[in-house]
Amino acid sequence: MGIIRTFISTAILGGAGSAGAFAFWTRNSKFVPFSATDPILSTTFYAQNNPNRNPATQDLCIRRVPLSKINPALLEKEKEGKLVEAFCAGVWSGLGYAYQRRYLEKKYRNDTTTKHQLWTKQELASSSYEVGTQITDHFEVLSKSPSSILIRCGDSPLKNTVRDSDGLFEIGVEVKKEEGVAEFRLKSCFYKGLGKAEGKPMPEHVEFAHRLYTKLWMETAVRSLTL
Repeated sequence: MGIIRTFISTAILGGAGSAGAFAFWTRNSKFVPFSATDPILSTTFYAQNNPNRNPATQDLCIRRVPLSKINPALLEKEKEGKLVEAFCAGVWSGLGYAYQRRYLEKKYRNDTTTKHQLWTKQELASSSYEVGTQITDHFEVLSKSPSSILIRCGDSPLKNTVRDSDGLFEIGVEVKKEEGVAEFRLKSCFYKGLGKAEGKPMPEHVEFAHRLYTKLWMETAVRSLTL
């Protein structure tokens, strides 16, 4: 989380000129209550990787976009999963992830153990994010449907057992034709996998930074889908 705090304080707030400017730019990205019965909590991935049911830091950010502003080619194949694929590609290849991508690339990219992973902006923009896809030695696609892509985060995907720091991150979209909008969603669930934890894995100031970062990812990804 240290790189997130650094990025928030320099690239986001400094680059935008002020916290107020950033807040205005991301004003349409909203956090809504995370349900205690959310399906992500009943997945086998959550059960296996959080065996002690440790407390989790959870949030759900949504962004509603008029259908008239979305690339028609993506809407035509929305039921085939093309819209969520493009949204996912926008998250990882966009400006919002650029700083972290470069940081992880310098630290972990090599020609042996991580050669098969996605690293470049071009690779991230063109991937269809099938199950098993590994992203910058920090994320791995666990499941995929026409409306959502579930990703494991928190540590290297090369560590496939229970981890000390772990989490699930879901990228999703729902087209609501009756309302004339597409609702884009970024859902996070972070927890300590090893041992027994008494509290949530993130202190309040880190959780605050994470939410700013989530809004940045949302805005840069959505803008890659619109006309």
